[in-house]
Amino acid sequence: MSPKAPSCPVCGQPSTAETRPFCGTACRDRDLLQWLGEGYRVPGPAADEATQKNGNYGLDSEPD
Repeated sequence: MSPKAPSCPVCGQPSTAETRPFCGTACRDRDLLQWLGEGYRVPGPAADEATQKNGNYGLDSEPD
């Protein structure tokens, strides 16, 4: 019994060697846009209050 070809994580079609683990460049690019557009998130600890304040203005801004 031969192993089943891995499927594309975006659409489920069989992946190709050139664009593994995706089936083609369209799904590869769609996945990249999800990461860049914050569609995917990696869980982590909550930010403290000072970090959240500076997140809106930048670290070089004067504190309130």
